[in-house]
Amino acid sequence: MIKVENLTKRYAGQPAIRDLNFEVSRGEVMGFLGPNGAGKTTTMRILASFMPPTSGRATIAGFDVFEQSLQARAHLGYMPENVPLYSDMRVTEYLRYRAALKGVQHRRVTERVGDVNELCGLKGVENKLIGALSKGYRQRVGLADALVAEPDLLILDEPTIGLDPNQIRQVRELIKNLGEQHTILLSTHILPEVEMTCSRVIIIHKGRIEACDTPENLLGKIRQAGGVVLEAKVGKDIGADELKKISGVREVITDGEDDWTRFSLRVESGVDVREEVFRLATERHWAVRELTQRRATLEDVFVEITHSDAV
Repeated sequence: MIKVENLTKRYAGQPAIRDLNFEVSRGEVMGFLGPNGAGKTTTMRILASFMPPTSGRATIAGFDVFEQSLQARAHLGYMPENVPLYSDMRVTEYLRYRAALKGVQHRRVTERVGDVNELCGLKGVENKLIGALSKGYRQRVGLADALVAEPDLLILDEPTIGLDPNQIRQVRELIKNLGEQHTILLSTHILPEVEMTCSRVIIIHKGRIEACDTPENLLGKIRQAGGVVLEAKVGKDIGADELKKISGVREVITDGEDDWTRFSLRVESGVDVREEVFRLATERHWAVRELTQRRATLEDVFVEITHSDAV
């Protein structure tokens, strides 16, 4: 569905993305991750035909995004990070207008607008002015706009940005359901949701792709595999210094609460240090009320890759 070859974009001579190469297959949900300024939005804007690349090529459904932009965009629904909406139009009025612009047949406009209103949870606000809607509902309108022409591919750039926890959960569920029927390229900072919903993940850093694989395979490749949490009374000991002496411990983060200290240990992949931690606690006569292992997550992968130069 998406094929990117040697894609590069420079601003005033400075590269925003450099020699990107990846493919997204039909029916796949691909997570597109990276820190701020890594090049995610630039890549998505190029794929949506909003800006040209400096060099390289990108196709959607076999159509070049610039040489055949109309054909490519006919397969695409794009939701940018900040959704541009007409605040003085009513929801249904706006979606009818957008459907007409996107070439939806006149006899099907009413049906499609009704379908996306239902799908995106806009029933009950369809006759309200967009300017009077909450941020969460405006995000839903933007998603309905992306869906109204029945695209094969959805490109969603931070669809939950600025939402409160309840709104984030609602939009997440909606995106998860859309993944059953559409190819999706999803940029988001909600990494646990990516881990649960995406079949593959691209991690981009400083304009280059640093990893592209399934979440499971990425977890198996990183040097540190989760960690260990210890909550203990250590008396006059400097617990972090003692714990750092254990083989396999890479970092110790402390958080105090009354006389109890919570130690979060980052450990090397394949190493279980709980026995050594317990032995140390016994020898030093620490009172322990928690000793648990934390499994590696996609957040650990993200931190490992994007902060590798600082570790």
